[in-house]
Amino acid sequence: MNKLAIITSFLGAARNRYMVYQEERPLETKLAMASSIEGIDGVELAYPADFDDLQALKGLLARHNLGIAAVNFRSRRTGMWWRGSFTAASANERQEVVDDLRRAMDAAAELGCHRITTCPLNDGADYPFEMDYIRAHDDAAETFAAACAHNRAIRLCIEYKASDPRARCIFGTAGETVAFCQLVGADNLGVTLDIGHAIYAGERPAQSAALLAKAGRLFYVHLNDNDGRWDWDMLPGAYHLWEYVEFLYTLRKLDYDDDWYGYDVLAKEIDTVETFQATVELTRKLEAITDRIDPARMEQLMAVRNPNAVVRYLYALL
Repeated sequence: MNKLAIITSFLGAARNRYMVYQEERPLETKLAMASSIEGIDGVELAYPADFDDLQALKGLLARHNLGIAAVNFRSRRTGMWWRGSFTAASANERQEVVDDLRRAMDAAAELGCHRITTCPLNDGADYPFEMDYIRAHDDAAETFAAACAHNRAIRLCIEYKASDPRARCIFGTAGETVAFCQLVGADNLGVTLDIGHAIYAGERPAQSAALLAKAGRLFYVHLNDNDGRWDWDMLPGAYHLWEYVEFLYTLRKLDYDDDWYGYDVLAKEIDTVETFQATVELTRKLEAITDRIDPARMEQLMAVRNPNAVVRYLYALL
């Protein structure tokens, strides 16, 4: 069974372009909140926000008995890297990204964590002819290769997303991202599969997981849900019950069953602890439904490919 973690930034401020729902909280408060939620095993730390004092961070994690699923390297920052980080046209800016990513890798290693995840949301374009895609892929490949070489024991995971804040992010789908990883060729470069981002990209999450795993690049998984129109960071299974069950079923077939799930679920105006308690319970409920599937029977049904039989079988599980 996979362990469960919350991205620390989702325990703090909750806002959008129009409203502030909840104010920022100190890291100590965030970790105390996480430890109070039954079923939560750890956190995904935000870099650099959570790393002002590494020794104090170690103490807080130990005090609250929290593990570390990953370190989330924020590659979009206010006041810098305006036109992308890994694809920045400026060689100096790309070197800044590499240097800071190396520092994040060193900090993660000191904490005993061997996974960095990053979502290059600002790497992309808004308009046609705004970006030289050929140069952008070359620059990104060089940047990621340099970071990966710093410590081969640390896995770097690219979390893809179709858009936001760019109209089109350069790593928008599972296929684009895994192809890029193969282009770079570093064994420690892979993908974070955020199920909400896969749904928003029009993918079948189970199919995306299979593709990434077959390429040896399925490194990490984020859980949430949305309506397919936007990345709303909603409760797991709120909109896509059977896609979720198929996803979990496929992850088990791929042996992603002794690792971590990271949560990015937005509480908005609802109590944050209550929201993540519901998130945990829904995850385990979805897993329980998945447990009811007889693998031998399901393989038979998929071999025949009769949707009438498959859907009847699935609803018989409830």
